[in-house]
Amino acid sequence: MRFLVQHINDIQAPIDRAYLAIQALHPLRLEEVLGLQASDIDLENKAIYICRAVTHPTRNQPEIKDTKTQSSARTIGLSALAVPRLPQVKGCEFVFGGRRLLSYPQVRKMCHRIKRDTGFSENITPIRFRTTVLTDLYDQTKDIKLAQAAAGHTTSAMTLCYYVKGRETISKAAAVVDRAYSA
Repeated sequence: MRFLVQHINDIQAPIDRAYLAIQALHPLRLEEVLGLQASDIDLENKAIYICRAVTHPTRNQPEIKDTKTQSSARTIGLSALAVPRLPQVKGCEFVFGGRRLLSYPQVRKMCHRIKRDTGFSENITPIRFRTTVLTDLYDQTKDIKLAQAAAGHTTSAMTLCYYVKGRETISKAAAVVDRAYSA
């Protein structure tokens, strides 16, 4: 994800840059990103209020719903790196799509354009952003409760099970065993 963020200015379309800035720098589900309205982004307090989701229960017909769970409705910090890339939309308009909700095929096309413009070699999928942000958050802080709150999970076990992927576990485990049995 560092590569994508480092190449964000290579992305041609401003809306694609904004999408990458929101999705890659915040631990959001795609449904939460699509549900963001301009009024949910508080520049003064550097916060994003997650209070709705946009799902597609009948293929490509977007529908506004409540968040996935009660704990999914939350406030997260707004990345300073994302701020200059945010689109100019009015309070009740959606950050992505304006008055019209984006469909999944539109998001896939956006991800394809981002891949092309940045020269990224792998496929870009929204769930990978969430997993990476939560793993990075935990790796940097070692604070599972912080990662849990950012994810909007009810338990830290859920965060550990599904999102926080240890990157150094193999080498750390070997080092601990080495220390335990060294002279």
